[in-house]
Amino acid sequence: MNVGTLGARMNFGFRAPKTAPRAIAAVPLTPEQGVIAHMAASILLDYPAPERRAQFSLVEESVADLPGELRRSFQAFFTAVNALSQQELETHFTATFDLKRKCCPYLTYYAAGDTRRRGMALVRFVEAYRAAGWQVDADELPDYLPMVLEFSALSDSPIAQELLAAHRDGIEVLRSALEKFNSPYAHLVEAVCLSLPVIDDETRERYLNLVNEGPPTETVGMTYLGNLKPFSAHANEDVRV
Repeated sequence: MNVGTLGARMNFGFRAPKTAPRAIAAVPLTPEQGVIAHMAASILLDYPAPERRAQFSLVEESVADLPGELRRSFQAFFTAVNALSQQELETHFTATFDLKRKCCPYLTYYAAGDTRRRGMALVRFVEAYRAAGWQVDADELPDYLPMVLEFSALSDSPIAQELLAAHRDGIEVLRSALEKFNSPYAHLVEAVCLSLPVIDDETRERYLNLVNEGPPTETVGMTYLGNLKPFSAHANEDVRV
């Protein structure tokens, strides 16, 4: 009988220690650089349909003047995907973001999982957009990361940054998972993390738990609705995102 078999039979409830994802240091950006970084990431993280991929060369030019580490993250993505055919890139995107639980591009999933709590979290996203004077007019859910990044790039409201900060733990989980699977998209989420403020200890502990345990799947006995504060929905609804 080997040690593994013995451990399986004894099963005293030991767990492997938590593994800390690679730390990312924030890169100071001007407001203009932040706009470029978030708009570029928004375009590149969306499904790479031919018309979307046709924009990649323009995006590559736009990020050329970003600070070194941020620019290198974008360039690493371009280097990787330029070696892929259109079919290969689309297949990789689907296999990564649609089939891997910890690679979900929808931010509320990390806090709420596939539970009833997620509906309230999505409503709060819509309220946040409206409070900033924007209205969602798209087929995607409002917590879709490329959509949130586009909102951050186009809006001068502090609510945009609050949305990203409120779900920073989920973004970090996404980055860590993409790195584990050696996906070119890890470089893009790394760029997003580099563009955001340094995370605090509480957020770091949350995403460490999520990295190791994954998003919640059970609602019994749980009342946590996520860390996104509620926003009032009394703003102008003529502007759309």
